[in-house]
Amino acid sequence: MLVEADGGSRGNPGPAGYGAVVKDADTGEVLAERQAGLGVATNNFAEYSGLLAGLAAAAELGASTVDVRMDSKLVVEQMSGRWKIKHPDLRPLAEQARELAARFDRVTYAWIPRADNSYADRLANEAMDTQAGTATTKTKTDRVSPAKWSGAQGTPTKFLLLRHGQTEMSVDRRYSGRGDVPLTEHGQRQVAAAAKRIAAMDGLVVDGEPAPIIASPLLRTQQTAQAVADALGGRVETHQGLIETDFGSWEGLTFTEAADRDPELHARWISDSSVPAPDGESFDAVHRRVRAVRDDLVDRFAGRTVVVVSHVTPIKSLLRLGLDAGPSLLFRLHLDLASLSIVEFYPDGNASVRLANDISHLS
Repeated sequence: MLVEADGGSRGNPGPAGYGAVVKDADTGEVLAERQAGLGVATNNFAEYSGLLAGLAAAAELGASTVDVRMDSKLVVEQMSGRWKIKHPDLRPLAEQARELAARFDRVTYAWIPRADNSYADRLANEAMDTQAGTATTKTKTDRVSPAKWSGAQGTPTKFLLLRHGQTEMSVDRRYSGRGDVPLTEHGQRQVAAAAKRIAAMDGLVVDGEPAPIIASPLLRTQQTAQAVADALGGRVETHQGLIETDFGSWEGLTFTEAADRDPELHARWISDSSVPAPDGESFDAVHRRVRAVRDDLVDRFAGRTVVVVSHVTPIKSLLRLGLDAGPSLLFRLHLDLASLSIVEFYPDGNASVRLANDISHLS
């Protein structure tokens, strides 16, 4: 991802603010914006603040590599290690930036002319104009709906994350992404047990209304979700963003078969979340669309319990968001078939993972 950041002060020191934008490195698509007024501060303090906001936004979006572009020669040279940081007020900011940068696999810093940094410059000037005092983050969905994370305290939105039951593809441990395969008889028994457990949980029916049940459009998740709907007395709503990773040419292959077919690419794919499967999708791309799903559901069902029926990667991505974790979680967390996980998202942006990969209902 690209991070462009800027900061300014009208008086140096004077009324200050910053702006930062995160873009897709390949397409230039804007993924997030941040801006804030800083009260009275120096230009350099504001520039560093913009960098911190940009790195934080990129981390929140699940970036693994970041290219930072700024028109502040001082910040670029200091973060690149070529200039010493002499001013005591800047040292803590530089240290925070290094800590954020350590969360990525790679971060580069490059100086660009002010004219090429116009997007971040505009955000910084807007912040100085309004002196809002709080940062706002805008994603693609925020352009058509109110900001999700207002900073207000309140009741969390609870996601019950249910993975689909067994299929013939999962029996053989084959990459099963967009292929539309049904549950096996054993898989149907698994989801019936999961549905019974969910229906017995507190808070699933409020004032006679069952909790929303949101599912991936694929048959195996629709069958799983319908079992929950039958047990709960609700109905299933389909959300395209919950579909499994597109494994492209590896669809239907085992791990070993894919590794034998494309050894170099497969090795990169399991170590770098920005690398897509051949003719398929990267885990970073999945994370971005699942984040948009999370924002949409929290916006629509704020403070309620929502049953989300999906696949391994989207569920791991939601848990990643709850834990504020990096992409390594994808390779270190195991999710069983018909497993239940729970994550809560609070109105102030905090989150809490309450349960992960529970299959006690299958015993």
